[in-house]
Amino acid sequence: MSQTAQLHLVLGDEEFLVERAVASVVATVRGASDNPTDVPVERLRTGDATPAELAELLSPSLFAEDKVIVLEAAAEAGKDAVALVQDAAAAPPDGFTLVVLHSGGGRAKAMVGVLQKSGAQVHECAKLKASERVDFVRGEFRAAGARVSPEVIETILDAVGSDLRELAAACSQLVADTGGRIDAAAVHRYYSGKAEVSGFDVAELAVAGNRPGALEALRWAMLRGVPHVLLADALADAVHTIARVDSAGRGDPFKMASGLGMAPWKVKKAQAQARGWSPETLGVALRVVAQLNADVKGGAADADYAVEYAVGRVAELRS
Repeated sequence: MSQTAQLHLVLGDEEFLVERAVASVVATVRGASDNPTDVPVERLRTGDATPAELAELLSPSLFAEDKVIVLEAAAEAGKDAVALVQDAAAAPPDGFTLVVLHSGGGRAKAMVGVLQKSGAQVHECAKLKASERVDFVRGEFRAAGARVSPEVIETILDAVGSDLRELAAACSQLVADTGGRIDAAAVHRYYSGKAEVSGFDVAELAVAGNRPGALEALRWAMLRGVPHVLLADALADAVHTIARVDSAGRGDPFKMASGLGMAPWKVKKAQAQARGWSPETLGVALRVVAQLNADVKGGAADADYAVEYAVGRVAELRS
């Protein structure tokens, strides 16, 4: 093996992506081995291990057999453990594949740069932002050999939520069950009965002026533990989208889409939603969601009340 192939840095703390990266490395090593079933995988929490335990694990074998060593929680490693890991990374023993799991922070933050200089193959596994989950879903479909529209991606995110494991499973299942011919109707067929209330459901009801419906959906969302930040983000996105489309004036959604940086179907949807809004009420709603953003990030004593007030106020402005 080359030194680069022997050393891997799994960087970030998105659990699903970390597990997938480790599984990929193990599969690659076993695929290159003459005896795939004989390649052991040994895991150790670097932050909890003693230097002696770590030194024993990283000691070269007399027979140089293939082995994958996964060092977890490297960001919390002590000074002696860090030195042992970095020494092993600089010259991995023959047959060893070293996989270091590091959050990117912690007291051993400097280890990241050292491993990169040692030639580590980096696997980015940071938690995804809302916009990045769109690319994640698109990538899942592409990997499965399917191409889908932006509307399908948005529908899946609305129906399934933000958990990457559930999103990946949904994409795989849809491709398998539809033969790759996936549209928004197919997503609704499979998930309308299973989908739990999301922030997007709450936001859509609010900007439509359905105050009772929005507040009921909000209570269900809170009961299932949807974070306040996600509820606030969804409401802000809905209000901002309507404001942007409304300020652009009437026109062909397909011609307006590129200028607004949105999919045509989303422009068309926002145009319909904007009919119940005026520049004045949109201005007030924008201030409401801006205040909510501050409230859910520590500005409010009661985040539940802050979200409920903002949802109800937006709905009132529309109606």
